[in-house]
Amino acid sequence: MKRAKELPLTETTYYILMALLEPGHGYLIMQKVEEMSLGDVKIAAGTMYGAIENLLKLEWIASVPTDDKRRKVYQTTVKGREILKLEIERFKKLLMVAEDEMMKGEHDAEM
Repeated sequence: MKRAKELPLTETTYYILMALLEPGHGYLIMQKVEEMSLGDVKIAAGTMYGAIENLLKLEWIASVPTDDKRRKVYQTTVKGREILKLEIERFKKLLMVAEDEMMKGEHDAEM
């Protein structure tokens, strides 16, 4: 896969896109991000809404219709899913290189 100029994603962007693979509103996004990251990432409301505005401009997420007029609901778009796929491929490559280098390092340490 070709590397997108938008990569690497910030943790906030990555987790918001992941959280919105299913439709969600702001508070739900914050909960899902904290849950997915096992508590390592907590997004403040101001940070999240700024990120949402940016993701809407990039067309990586879109507003979706809802019966609840009190909340805006968003979902990751096809474009957003493609960016996620590229980022996941980047993660896999990083992990593969790290594992290879660690194995070499362990082998060299045995000599």
